[in-house]
Amino acid sequence: MKTDKTVSALTIPEQVLVWLQLHMMEIAGAFAVLIIGLLAAKILSSWVERALTRSPRFDPTVAQFLSNLVKYALWALVIVTVLTQFGVETTSILAALGGMALAVGLALQGTLSNVASGVMILVQRPFKVGEAISAGSVTGTVQQIGLFTTELKQFDGLFVMVPNSELWNQAIVNFHRHPIRRFELIVGIGYNDSMEQARNELLAMAAADERVLADPEPVAFVASLDDSSVGIGLRVWCTTGDYVAVGWDLTEKVKARFDDVGISIPFPQREVTQRAA
Repeated sequence: MKTDKTVSALTIPEQVLVWLQLHMMEIAGAFAVLIIGLLAAKILSSWVERALTRSPRFDPTVAQFLSNLVKYALWALVIVTVLTQFGVETTSILAALGGMALAVGLALQGTLSNVASGVMILVQRPFKVGEAISAGSVTGTVQQIGLFTTELKQFDGLFVMVPNSELWNQAIVNFHRHPIRRFELIVGIGYNDSMEQARNELLAMAAADERVLADPEPVAFVASLDDSSVGIGLRVWCTTGDYVAVGWDLTEKVKARFDDVGISIPFPQREVTQRAA
């Protein structure tokens, strides 16, 4: 009681000085924990970023994101430890922070969903920058992959920004992931024309094109028996980069080749029979 009266009689600066003298060890320990903790957080986060960057499965954006996540988590742990040094009850503080985190999470549910989807896209890599993809109603070439959105350039030159959650929840078709692709062409010929001759002509065209691969070998077949024509199919394999050009050229050459050898490509016809009354 006497000590309390003596301290209360002091001025505020003197009271602060007395408090510092009484808690010198706690202050020194808290300061040491703070310095060592911040240095450890910096070292560990840098180590995580370097380790993830070396791995080909992790995009640099994901590496930096996870590195910052480790750093902030360690910062929070250091602050709680420092407060504990001064006898502060951290249970209520942690409960309040947990409630705030829950409220923010609910408010930013869509944004956090995009971030989670962006991390999964960057880790799993269903597509990379420069590859052409199709997902739902969106088709184009990937320009940039971010944590929130992915930017694409459509084949007609239009810019499209898609939230990552929409991409991740769709079946993604990657047109450039595999080095070769199969092109299929079906041409209708008349019922009076030779199916064998049509197949041979298609195979000869495929063999004459240097871009068509010999393995897997081209295949010609009867695809359908339609109302006005017989569908003759041709399947060839080519490199992904030649796919569009091969499709255009073969389609044009089929028409010219069939005209030269006398194979007709009929259009839909309908016979009308009129009966006398």
